[in-house]
Amino acid sequence: MAAQKTKKKSSRMNRREWIAGYLFLLPNFIGFLAFTGIPVIIGFIISLTDYTGFGKPNFIGFANYAKMFTDTDFKVALQNNLFYSLTSVPLTVLFALLLALMLNRKMYGGSAFQTIYFFPNLTSMVAVGCVWLQIFDSKKGPVNQFLMNLGMEHPPKWFWGVGTALITVVIVVVWKQAGYYMVMFMGGLKNISPDLYEAAKIDGANSWQAFWHVTWPMLSPTTFMVTILTFIASFQVFDIINVTTEGGPGRATEVLVMRIYKEAFKYGRMGYGSAIGYFLFLIIFVITLIQWHGQKKWVVE
Repeated sequence: MAAQKTKKKSSRMNRREWIAGYLFLLPNFIGFLAFTGIPVIIGFIISLTDYTGFGKPNFIGFANYAKMFTDTDFKVALQNNLFYSLTSVPLTVLFALLLALMLNRKMYGGSAFQTIYFFPNLTSMVAVGCVWLQIFDSKKGPVNQFLMNLGMEHPPKWFWGVGTALITVVIVVVWKQAGYYMVMFMGGLKNISPDLYEAAKIDGANSWQAFWHVTWPMLSPTTFMVTILTFIASFQVFDIINVTTEGGPGRATEVLVMRIYKEAFKYGRMGYGSAIGYFLFLIIFVITLIQWHGQKKWVVE
């Protein structure tokens, strides 16, 4: 009898804990539905229409998605985005790793240098863009003034040159975000046991061999995560381009998010802009799947 009462009491307590747990989750779930779930569904529905932001939308099926394959502007934006991703991602990973390796050594003022390198990440991209516009000004900027003092008659136009604008954007973005990923790499370096380096030293390994056979494999989880995050961020770039070049000169720096912005809000083609947005989501989803699928091969546990 006592055992049955204890069992019923325990069952009631478990039920109360179960209900309390779901009640705590309910506000987050409602917020997710209101600000993420429902807008995602509505956005997909809009992508199947010719909605312009005004009036009644007409259902056109997957015509907006088919249009992307014949739209020259979309193809240019996709090519620019791929170039941006394939340059900014490896450069960011490499620069962040080099900074982490340098600052991981015991050196005077190491903490101050960490703060200095991380500081750009605390600044808004709008402010960063405005500052670098002045630095890379083709006529009065300090960079070109320095190059002309060295004897260069026609220095690069940077943000204002068709062939240099996107590369300049990459330089600025790598400079800004490398400090953030440097901190992630430093966390990974701190987790490597000193015993591994001692063992490598006993085996006669030099600095490069110790890095290649100890540091690099043990950093693979961090490198993997940094690569994923930078790849995703590279397909979401917008603010720095909007502030510095607005997609120009011509369409030299127009990427997918910039294309979405122009289609939806400048030209009033909400349906087509939404379709490009879901295509962008598909790209990010596929890249993430490929990287996670290859995690077992690339990451050393």
